[in-house]
Amino acid sequence: MSTATLLTFSHSPLLRHRRYHHISSTTTTISHHLKTKTNHHHLSLKPLSSLQPLYASQSSSTSTSSPSPPPPPPPPPPPTSSPGGAKWVPLIISIGIGLILRFAIPCPSGLTVQGWQLLSIFITTISGLVLAPLPVGAWSFLALTASVVSNTLSFSSAFSAFTNEVIWLIVISFFFARGFVKTGLGNRVATWFVKMLGGSTIGLSYGLTISEALIAPAMPSTTARAGGVFLPIIKSLAESGGSRVGDGTEKRIGAYLVQSQFQSAGNSSALFLTAAAQNLLCLKLAEELGVKIASPWVTWFKAASLPAIVALLVTPLILYKIYPPETKDTPDAPAMASEKLRNMGPVTKNEWVMISTMLLAVSLWVFGERIGVSSVVAAMLGLSVLLLLGVLDWDDCLSEKSAWDTLAWFAVLVGMAGQLTNLGIVSWMSGSVAKGLKAMHLSWPAAFALLQAAYFLVHYLFASQTGHVGALYSAFLAMNLASGVPSILAALALAYNTNLFGALTHYSSGQAAVYYGAGYVDLPDVFKLGFIMALVNAAIWALVGGFWWKLLGLY
Repeated sequence: MSTATLLTFSHSPLLRHRRYHHISSTTTTISHHLKTKTNHHHLSLKPLSSLQPLYASQSSSTSTSSPSPPPPPPPPPPPTSSPGGAKWVPLIISIGIGLILRFAIPCPSGLTVQGWQLLSIFITTISGLVLAPLPVGAWSFLALTASVVSNTLSFSSAFSAFTNEVIWLIVISFFFARGFVKTGLGNRVATWFVKMLGGSTIGLSYGLTISEALIAPAMPSTTARAGGVFLPIIKSLAESGGSRVGDGTEKRIGAYLVQSQFQSAGNSSALFLTAAAQNLLCLKLAEELGVKIASPWVTWFKAASLPAIVALLVTPLILYKIYPPETKDTPDAPAMASEKLRNMGPVTKNEWVMISTMLLAVSLWVFGERIGVSSVVAAMLGLSVLLLLGVLDWDDCLSEKSAWDTLAWFAVLVGMAGQLTNLGIVSWMSGSVAKGLKAMHLSWPAAFALLQAAYFLVHYLFASQTGHVGALYSAFLAMNLASGVPSILAALALAYNTNLFGALTHYSSGQAAVYYGAGYVDLPDVFKLGFIMALVNAAIWALVGGFWWKLLGLY
């Protein structure tokens, strides 16, 4: 073949087409390789279009040489990692508190050195929960390690609570909540209530409130209900009504719906034993202090039903008066909900499985004790069905980090609380407080009211309902019992209180962070409305609850 023929062929469209695809394939391969190797770095690879001018200039030359390969992509930037480790000031303060208690204050008579040392470790743990030198799970693990290294607890004693049935019931409840979100069942139920009651803003609020109360016993995570179901619906409704974050229209409808749902969620969680993880933990801690509640699911619901339902009916109305929406009517909401339901299509197979499984689980939670099926076994059966039928897979369970984190730090707190009881610390503390209350000549109803108020208000120092329970529930229950408060009444009232203070601040619970993070409600309004609604809930539960509990024979 002649030189002229070679030159002609080298500039032919066919060869240019092949060269182009060769460069494209090479660039794609390099890009894919680098992304695979450095998937956590931000690469700025040039697109193929940026290589075309270079290729065009080379192909238009009269040289017979092949075009040089494209320049290599720039090296990835060095990884940017936020400084890790503990926050030193909270760390020093938390450890310092425990060291002062252990070495600066003499061990009281009647207590062992082992018990006093465990109390100092426990106080350090609680201080860390408040000051947060590390994430909760990591801090709890450090405390567990300290208790073993210092020979305060044996390895088996330190890890004894990891086999606790209630803690595993809490873990499985997170998986149920994931099933509700994954299948879309929670979203469908809430949207249906919007369709039925959404002709006005207050009607929307009642529709959302009622739907949360109905799905709460089968979706035992207030944070999952808030973030996975109700906040997306509220944001959609608000934006359709011209209420958006950042343009001054937040109070048209969005702020009211967010705050109403937020304040109602605590009563939905208080209504059912399985509506929140902390409820189960409360009863477990009560049992360790000798307060055994027969048929816990039914007893819990009966005692909570009247005050919780009254509060659920009153909360949207009170907020409508003190924090009114600018838009009172929402005529488009039902049509919007109907359209959304049409787009969702008929109930899917996985949704039917979810419905059937939760009906089975709730039925066994109510009646299981009569046939020898405990609550955790009922939950295990339900999760097994969801896994067998493919509604959830094991990766879903593994990726539910909050469940495994909860297992770790709940078990540490519950285990320490149990050992404090065994070593006589809790009885010593409750006895000391009881003597002080008796010196004030308080009757048990007055002591009950004082302790309930203190337990509620101290939550301003906590960023977790479950952390509050693990830290203080046992101590406050012991104080109630030592003051003569009827045991079942004291255990249930503290547990109900645990749900109600979840709406006190923007950091008081997981759902608080979710709703505040939406941006519709200003921080001063969060604190103001949280305190006002705390007083409203206290009045309802004290008056309506007190009357109802008397009829039920709790005191």
